[in-house]
Amino acid sequence: MEELDGEPIVTLIPGVNSKKKQMCFDWGPGEMLVCETAFNKKGKSETVPSCPFIHIVRKDVDVYSHILRKLFNESHGIFVGLQRIEEELTGKSRKAQLVRVSKNYRSVIRACMEEMHQAAIAAKDPASSRQFSSQVSILSAMELIWNLCEILFIEVAPAGPLLLLLLDWVRLHVCEVDSVLADVLGSENPSKHENFWNLVTILVLQGRLDEARQMLSKEADASPTSAGMCRILGDLMRTMPVLSPGNTQTLTELELKWQHWHEECERHLQDGTFVSSPHLESLCKIMLGDEAALLEQKELLSNWYHFLVTRLLYSHPTVKPIDLHFYAQSSLDLFLGGESNPEPLDNILMAAFEFDIHQVIKECSIALSNWWFVAHLTDLLDHCKLLQSHNLYFGSNMREFLLLEYASGLFSHHSLWQLGVDYFDYCPELGRVSLELHIERIPLSTEQKALKVLRICEQRQMTEQVRSICKILAMKAVRNNRLGSALSWSIRAKDAAFATLVSDRFLRDYCERGCFSDLDLIDNLGPAMMLSDRLTFLGKYREFHRLYGDKRFVDAASLLLSLMTSQIAPRSFWMTLLTDALPLLEQKQVIFSAEQTYELLRCLEDLASRRPVHGEPDAQQLQDDDIETTKVEMLRLSLARNLARAIIKEGSLEGS
Repeated sequence: MEELDGEPIVTLIPGVNSKKKQMCFDWGPGEMLVCETAFNKKGKSETVPSCPFIHIVRKDVDVYSHILRKLFNESHGIFVGLQRIEEELTGKSRKAQLVRVSKNYRSVIRACMEEMHQAAIAAKDPASSRQFSSQVSILSAMELIWNLCEILFIEVAPAGPLLLLLLDWVRLHVCEVDSVLADVLGSENPSKHENFWNLVTILVLQGRLDEARQMLSKEADASPTSAGMCRILGDLMRTMPVLSPGNTQTLTELELKWQHWHEECERHLQDGTFVSSPHLESLCKIMLGDEAALLEQKELLSNWYHFLVTRLLYSHPTVKPIDLHFYAQSSLDLFLGGESNPEPLDNILMAAFEFDIHQVIKECSIALSNWWFVAHLTDLLDHCKLLQSHNLYFGSNMREFLLLEYASGLFSHHSLWQLGVDYFDYCPELGRVSLELHIERIPLSTEQKALKVLRICEQRQMTEQVRSICKILAMKAVRNNRLGSALSWSIRAKDAAFATLVSDRFLRDYCERGCFSDLDLIDNLGPAMMLSDRLTFLGKYREFHRLYGDKRFVDAASLLLSLMTSQIAPRSFWMTLLTDALPLLEQKQVIFSAEQTYELLRCLEDLASRRPVHGEPDAQQLQDDDIETTKVEMLRLSLARNLARAIIKEGSLEGS
């Protein structure tokens, strides 16, 4: 049975009284709309809600932070690079490359932390300063956890080198000592500085023994009475066995040397070598790993994991990874002493020391305000082949689930959504489906943004989304009376119905204005004109005008007649086509043959009698319009004359 999570954190919405009023809400992909209803708790309706506002509750507010956006952008490049080099990673180079990737992630976190710290200093109001400082603390905790996971899960350091890495980890994250060191050394008489002994103690606690010896030499110079004791303690610091990275000695040799050194320290303490100097005696006890002496320095240690590493350094320098959790738990218990409960950060670090990766990820998911950390850490650990055995019961593995959640949060931002696309791409099971669902919800506020979305969809063969976006853009273009753009988008969407609608608008505009707009587009329709009958008619009708303009009257006449007899022309446009035939009928040479003229007469009579044709809209009531009646009479007269001329011409040709 799965362990139950704690109760979720309650989010209070200003002005909303959920104790007295019923609430209504609606979930979105990245946010929720909440408002009061007109009903009280008993279900009785009141006149108006006491809070007439609709509130937006966002789950990923961090994406709106200007500084954290840099974290998202920079880490995106690292993430994509890791996915691309996965096939090339083999053997020893694989581990080194993964460690390098991990360090790159940490450097991005630290850079954002530094920038956030500067923003907190420069903030003009206390609220902003507190907010920035809070973010600095969160980023610092994230880097602390990531660094520990890097040591334990990615570097997989063995006994010996493990302690060196843990020392570097503590020194990196307990860095106040550097400012104290600069302050003390900058004074006229360092050994008399109020923080001198605190500084020496911190240096010893962090295993920075060379620097501690240098500080003791200043005490020896300033105080001849303690010079001998300082020299002896300095020699003990200098001779302490440490496994350096390039050292070839075995762990057994190190343990023997360390045991001999430890006995020498204990002998000096028992002989009372430092009894006249409480500070030096305390330092000697620390170097012996005396727990009571270490716990006396709680304020300087500041946290239990510093206490743990110092304790290991002076008591168990060759600790094995498998034993870490035992020392970690006892150090936490000793340091807290039952006075307080562990914080979420303590639980996360403890889970890491226990090598419980899944618990680390779970605790981080609960404690942190966004999915960035767990998504990227899990992805990296997955590349280390550490999560293959852990699949979730609702469809995808842990890596994919967390990446999907993180990418979904990015899609709620007006520009970061572009980063989310790549995260969906690298989720093999549910990534494409999720991308399709999210990309349809992107507001296409500008054509430039729409083109970006469209390019993404086309690159991934997302046919339905391409059609949907093109239709949306076509509708916007129609509303703005940009018919050329609307026609272009409807063709790109392969939407026959909408192409017909836009073509009708083109024809209506032509009837009103007597000319076409967007001639370049219509002239270059090519095979696209076959998308719908109306679009085909529009293209062919424009071709008729070109032929007429080039004085190719016979070809123009044949095309005009074919548009009418093939039923491709809308009935409402027949009168315009017949009117276009008038100049051809009045040419000196006979353009229309007798048979063609009969066809035109049939069409005219069909139109004049308002005979409905199946599938076409009813003809306009031409007989009620004097102008239309005049047009019909003129056409009849012109067609009759042309018929006579054509019969005479055709008869003369037969007779000859």
